Amino acid sequence: MKVNLNARHFTENPGMYGAIAGDIIGSIYEFENHKSRSFPLFTEGASFFTDDTICTMAVMEALLDDADPAVTLRKWGAEFPDAGYGGMFGSWLRRPDMPPYNSYGNGSAMRVSPAGFLAYSLDEAVELAIKVTAVTHDHPDGIAGAVATASAIYLAFHGEDRPSIRSFITDRFGYDMSQSVDEIRPWYEFDETCPGSVPQALTCALEATSYEEAIRNAISIGGDSDTIACIAGAVAEALFGVPHDIAVEADARMYPSMVRLISRMYQVRGRANPTKKSEMA
Repeated sequence: MKVNLNARHFTENPGMYGAIAGDIIGSIYEFENHKSRSFPLFTEGASFFTDDTICTMAVMEALLDDADPAVTLRKWGAEFPDAGYGGMFGSWLRRPDMPPYNSYGNGSAMRVSPAGFLAYSLDEAVELAIKVTAVTHDHPDGIAGAVATASAIYLAFHGEDRPSIRSFITDRFGYDMSQSVDEIRPWYEFDETCPGSVPQALTCALEATSYEEAIRNAISIGGDSDTIACIAGAVAEALFGVPHDIAVEADARMYPSMVRLISRMYQVRGRANPTKKSEMA
């Protein structure tokens, strides 16, 4: 099914840089956790995109072109082979004959944000999330992590308030969303599974009052920092938009093929690119 982009009612929030900036900011903290909200957002020569951004690009292309997500994931993986892919996913990228491998890792959630932004109904957000996830992460928990993330993005993007989204995620997916960021931080450790990272990432966004606060929340709890910030950043963008300066910093760290795809998505949607300050409302 090809998404009918011309039939959408979109807010001014752009829906691309949130996940990507979160990934880039979190990249230097993944293996050296920083359990504080005080840190530089970007470190020159160190902050860079990871596999989270590459896979998000692949999903974006698949949905824009009505393409097979397995094909676009392998295409982008071949173009950027050293982005830090997980072991099983790396094998899947290199083997066109390899089927889904029953994963419930958080890779399903970190790449799914375009489904939440491009859907015109909650049902379609679910459908698109499953489409781009099941080619690899076909375990029920892997699917649930992607669908929960896409659903939170869709609801935020279309005006639902944060408490309502939190209640929806709890009721629909059974995630424990009762703890605050300050309560999560002392005990949270590295966990690459959807059940062990998606609820925490969503909490970081839903407790925030700005995009930057969501990212600072995400880094401060530790764990799989780039992916936590990628997921939280996507939801936070749906809620608040991405500040111009953060979008520019992310843009400067990407390759031309990425910038072209993002620019194309902005053009198709007819909304302002946050890297262009003169276009900002």
